[in-house]
Amino acid sequence: MKIAISADHAGFELKKKIIKALEENGNEVKDFGTYSDESIDYADFAYKAAKSVADKNEDFGIIICGSGVGVSITANKVKAIRAANCFNNEMSALARQHNNANIICLGARFLSESQAIEMVNTFLTTEFEGGRHERRVSKIHDLTGC
Repeated sequence: MKIAISADHAGFELKKKIIKALEENGNEVKDFGTYSDESIDYADFAYKAAKSVADKNEDFGIIICGSGVGVSITANKVKAIRAANCFNNEMSALARQHNNANIICLGARFLSESQAIEMVNTFLTTEFEGGRHERRVSKIHDLTGC
């Protein structure tokens, strides 16, 4: 699987650990930065990863900041993106099952490494249920002409 990933300075360390876990599982990871814990603007890096997923260069995206909120807002500005800010494993499963989310956003200040990796694995392996949920996801995209 091809995965886009990015983080701001608050998510930099967690991003490195997630990349390692993903690559150990045979995934191809494209890192859109940041590449240090120096303060940066999360929107710059969240946009790059989201745009690459929207352009179908990667199958899914993972974007990390301190809370997950700023990067989810940024990612959802990109046409064809359904980014979900998840805070537990059930949310990561539901984001895929019900919303067909293609990006998971994580808050590094609120998750342990093991929680984050479990959530990412759940997100990447959970299928969209379709059915009544397909109608709802289609309505979201009708708003932006996707």
